[in-house]
Amino acid sequence: MYLKEFEVRWSDVDANRHLANSAYVNFMSHTRMAFLMELGFDHRAMAIHEIGPVVFYEHIYYFKEVFPGKPVKVSLEIVGMSEDAKFFEFEHNFYNHKGENVARCEMMGAWMDLKTRKLTGLTNDLLKTFSAVEKGANFKVLTKEDSRKFARVPNKGL
Repeated sequence: MYLKEFEVRWSDVDANRHLANSAYVNFMSHTRMAFLMELGFDHRAMAIHEIGPVVFYEHIYYFKEVFPGKPVKVSLEIVGMSEDAKFFEFEHNFYNHKGENVARCEMMGAWMDLKTRKLTGLTNDLLKTFSAVEKGANFKVLTKEDSRKFARVPNKGL
């Protein structure tokens, strides 16, 4: 499990004086990018391969409030990946300074080819690196159908 610690800053707090929803999203995004960078998926590598990660959804479940003055830790576990790693699913857990699980997020994403603007699997060298990462206890191999499990489509427009 990958773990990153954050200071809860004044700018991370909402009108209720607890951690704002946007801060949860920012902390998770930062955790994911730090994880990817440590794997060698930094901006340079993604530019060379002309790929970028995209988020399909983030479902956040809140269990307990988080307040400023104490750090929060955010975990990342890979709980799903397609065979070509085109699709991936991460689980994030938030822990307060006492180690209590205060929130959880289920996130699904994919890799996009930045030239064609279409989803793509990883090249063999990147796939080898990404596939070698320790998987979560509930890991499953994803299919294209898994990326559509919530069956949401755009409205026809205004």
